[in-house]
Amino acid sequence: MADRVTVIGWDGSPLTGAATAALSAATLVAGAAHHLALPEVPANAERIRLGSIDLAARRIAGHRGSAVVLADGDPGFFGVVRNLRAPEHGLEVEVVPAVSSVAAAFARAGMPWEDAQTVVAHPRNLRRAVNVCRAHHKVAVLTSPGAGPAELALLLEGVHRTFVICEELGTTRERVTVVTSDKAADHVWRDPNVVIVIGGGPEQQATGAWIAGRHPAYPRGVRGWALPTEAYASSAPEGGQDSGEGDSPGLRAAQLARLGPRAGDLLWDIGSGSGALAVEAARFGAAVLAVDSDPAACARTAAAARAFGVQLQVVEGRAPHVLERLPEPDVVRIGGGGVLVVTAVTERRPERIVTHASTRDEAEALGAALSGNGYTVRCSLLQSVELDTAAWVERERSVVFLLSALRSDLAP
Repeated sequence: MADRVTVIGWDGSPLTGAATAALSAATLVAGAAHHLALPEVPANAERIRLGSIDLAARRIAGHRGSAVVLADGDPGFFGVVRNLRAPEHGLEVEVVPAVSSVAAAFARAGMPWEDAQTVVAHPRNLRRAVNVCRAHHKVAVLTSPGAGPAELALLLEGVHRTFVICEELGTTRERVTVVTSDKAADHVWRDPNVVIVIGGGPEQQATGAWIAGRHPAYPRGVRGWALPTEAYASSAPEGGQDSGEGDSPGLRAAQLARLGPRAGDLLWDIGSGSGALAVEAARFGAAVLAVDSDPAACARTAAAARAFGVQLQVVEGRAPHVLERLPEPDVVRIGGGGVLVVTAVTERRPERIVTHASTRDEAEALGAALSGNGYTVRCSLLQSVELDTAAWVERERSVVFLLSALRSDLAP
């Protein structure tokens, strides 16, 4: 029985000596049709068209002889190696890598990519991949049938990005096309392909970078979150700011803790005010739609996003009507609008919602609207007192009811 399998990556270039030697000794070869057609595959070897990795692994585990699996690019990077190494198959895996399709795509584009996010798009998770493209300046998308450049473009409606679409890398049919995202849905693209999605501002400089992935361009010296309101007011046009209990750092910290925004999420911030919560959610890696009916508040939010080097989309309009055209949210913060807005948000079925109230009566009304529409509700009375440390006297006091709601089908 085969207890060892050699996985060979192929990027279109001639196979290495190690890959050729492994293939020449193979009695079973698994791969896609174009892999099995390679002249290096022994004529007398058993051939398996690679569809289900688990089925192929079981065939390999029961094979008497030397098994090889051929895969595109680097098989250890979102490839077959993880599946083959599953404990239930009992296989020992040796890997002969090639250049990954992501590395090849950036090479064709002549771009660095240590600051890029990489996501895999399938029809079942396409929306989350799109949210990463909303939130970051540079993203490589490993696509699949039904979740390709056209589908990405359709879900990015209203967000301008540039697509570098690399089709059939490493083959004689290789093609690299640069289009704006609003044009990508007008074409038919060949599989397999990789899409580099770029935009939302100038490229962030990675000078001195030491870790791959996103390089946040925070203002020098900024650390932490739930920053004071003045940290955002300093970037606002003419120093303007939106003050009040709904914008206090303590409430904002509690709201973010309840929402838990993360990469792949889309957060609606309804009533964005100074833009503080929207910016901090974006700093966590979430995609953010900041909604406000006040043009000045929209300008403040956009300015804060630029100052903190994060990507977010500002939508000017009055809730609940403006919400009808927005993409589906994962988590929502409601900064105002009362029961009418809360009810409209629950109809979109986000996982989590937070809002606040100034009085107990208002809190009860909001809580009833949430629980009556399929959410499990918690309410806390938050009181914070800011002290003047020069004289140790009270400078400012904030008292507010915090309501957090979890969709009932997800509640423990």
